[in-house]
Amino acid sequence: MSDNHAYLQMQGISKSFPGVQALKSVDFSVAKGEIHALVGENGAGKSTLMKVLTGALLRDEGEISLNNLPIEINNPGDAQQLGISMIHQELSLIPYLTVGQNIYLGREPRARVSTFIDWPELYSKAQSLLDQLNVNVDSRASVQDLSIAQRQMVEVAKALSFNADLIAMDEPTSSLTDRETEVLFQVMRSFKERGISIIFISHRLEEVFEIADRITVLRDGETIGTADVGDLDIDRVVRMMVGRQLGDLYPKDEFERGGIVLEAAGLQEGRELKPVDVTLRAGEILGIAGLAGAGRTALAETLFGVRPAEKGQIKIGGRAVPIQHPGQAIRLGMGFVPEDRKLQGLFLNMAVRENVVISALPEVSRFSFINFSEADKLARNFIEKLQIRTPSVKQLIRNLSGGNQQKVIIARWLTLKPKILILDEPTRGIDVATKAEIHALMNQLAKDGVAVMMVSSDLPEVLGVSDRILVMRAGKIVAEFSREEATQDNIMHAATGGRENNAQQRPQ
Repeated sequence: MSDNHAYLQMQGISKSFPGVQALKSVDFSVAKGEIHALVGENGAGKSTLMKVLTGALLRDEGEISLNNLPIEINNPGDAQQLGISMIHQELSLIPYLTVGQNIYLGREPRARVSTFIDWPELYSKAQSLLDQLNVNVDSRASVQDLSIAQRQMVEVAKALSFNADLIAMDEPTSSLTDRETEVLFQVMRSFKERGISIIFISHRLEEVFEIADRITVLRDGETIGTADVGDLDIDRVVRMMVGRQLGDLYPKDEFERGGIVLEAAGLQEGRELKPVDVTLRAGEILGIAGLAGAGRTALAETLFGVRPAEKGQIKIGGRAVPIQHPGQAIRLGMGFVPEDRKLQGLFLNMAVRENVVISALPEVSRFSFINFSEADKLARNFIEKLQIRTPSVKQLIRNLSGGNQQKVIIARWLTLKPKILILDEPTRGIDVATKAEIHALMNQLAKDGVAVMMVSSDLPEVLGVSDRILVMRAGKIVAEFSREEATQDNIMHAATGGRENNAQQRPQ
C-alpha cells in the first residue's frame, strides 16, 4: 500500500520531555479504509504519537497532512473537527452518567424553542449508534452498571458520534473476552468497508495479524519499519520491537514446592463470590482462570481484605487469621497487585521513588522522618533489579509506560519480602518483552519460595506460567487442572459451563 495513497501522513514527528526524547523523527501513514496496527514495547512512543495526532500534545517538529493537505492540530477540538477520534486504553466514561449522556457529553442536542437539552433526541441518537454496532445496551442505562466490554463498545459508539473518518484504538481488547473481541473485530471490519480508517494499537500480536492490513513498528521513539501483514510473521515483528531475539516467554524451572502457606475454606463475599475452598503452596504459581465476571477478582480481593469475607475461614501457615482489611494481610506477609494499576495501584501525582518505597516507609524512616537518601537507594535497587525504564527516581509515575508502572507496583511489594503475592492481570496492556520479564520474575519468586496466585484472562499465560490452575464460573471454583492436564479447550469448557468438577475431588 503506497504512501502516495495515504489518507493520513505524519512525517518527521519529534517530541521530547525533560530527560526523555519520546519521538525521534517518526514517519507514519494510514490509507483510507485501512486497519493499520501500531506496535512496539511499552515506552516505544505509540501513545505519544497518538496524543500528537489527537491534539493532546503539541509536536516539536514534523508535518501532518490529511488527503495531502497540511493540517494543524493544536488541541483535541481541532482533531475532532478534522474527523479524528481516539479510544483510550483507560476508558474515559463518567460512571454516574447514562450511556447517552456520555456519548454526547458537551454536544447535547438542544430543543428548537429553548436552550434546554432535548433528552428524547439525545437518547434516540445514542440508541441508533448502539444499534448500528449491534450493542445490546440501553442508551438510558447508567455506565456504572455496564460490564467492561459494554463500556468499551460505548467508547466505540462515542467515537462514531463524531462522524470520525479516522479512529485510533489504544488496546481496545485488553479487557475483552475472545467472544467480545470478535464482536469488536466485526465492527472494525464494517468501519473499514465504509471507508473509515483505523489505527489499532495492541500488544496481542495474534490479534494484530488477524485484523490488520499493515503493521508499523516503533522502538525507542523511532520508526523501525512498516510492512503488509502478509510480508511479516510474529517472530520478525517481535525482533523489530525489541531489537534482539526474545527469550522464553514462559520460563519454567523444575523445583520442589513447599507446604501449604494459605488455605481458605468456605470463603464467601457478596454476590460475586460463592463459598470456595483454595490452597496455595510455597514456591507454587496458582493460576486463576475464567470469563469476565466469574469471580476471579472477587476471590483475590477477599483474600487480601479489600473485600472482607462474609463467611469462611482463612489460614496462613496453618493458623486461622482474620483479614478484614489490607493492612492485616500485609502484616501477615501478603502483597497484592490489583487489576487496574492506575485506579487502584499507583499514586499518579507522586514520583517513582515514593511509589516504590511507600509500603516500606519504616525501613527508610527515622523518628517519623523519611531518610530520602535511603529511599533513593532502595528505589534504585529495585529499578535496577526489575529493569524499570525511568530517567530518574524522581520522575512522576504518570510519565512512565504501562509496563514500567506495573513493575513499580511489583517492586513496592518486593520491598516487603512477601511470603504470598497475589497478581490480578499482571501483564494486561504490557508489551511482549516486558511480559517475558514479569513471567521470569514470577518464576524466580516461586523458586525463592514465594507463593504466587495469578488471575489472568490470557489463557496462554495461564497455561505457560501456572503449576496448577483453578477455573471459576459464577463465583465458584468449578474445575482444577495440573499443569500437565490443562489445555485451552478444557479450561474454556469448564469456564463456559460444559464441565464441572466436584471440589472435593480436586487433587491437592
